[in-house]
Amino acid sequence: MHYLFEVTTKSGYTIEQYAEAWVQASELIQRAPGAQGTRLHRKIDNEHTALAIATWESKAARDASSASLPSAVQGIIESQAPFVEIRFIGEFEAPEWEVLPPA
Repeated sequence: MHYLFEVTTKSGYTIEQYAEAWVQASELIQRAPGAQGTRLHRKIDNEHTALAIATWESKAARDASSASLPSAVQGIIESQAPFVEIRFIGEFEAPEWEVLPPA
């Protein structure tokens, strides 16, 4: 499953600054059972916005991780709160339909 959210930095703060903290938190989160990676995508033509995607084995694994995250993760998240607005987009199943280019 994929967990998606949009991050917008406030005036005077860059997406690169946020990305530093995001990488630190993601490295800790990826130690949780069922974690399958995270990605941060810069929005084209908007230097203050990024799309964050966390991939998990299942919704249950992602939900269980929330209860057992290291306190350092919460500290990193709280340290970013004054500088960013985070809009939760949603939780999505792995793709049921997929079309790829020919090999």
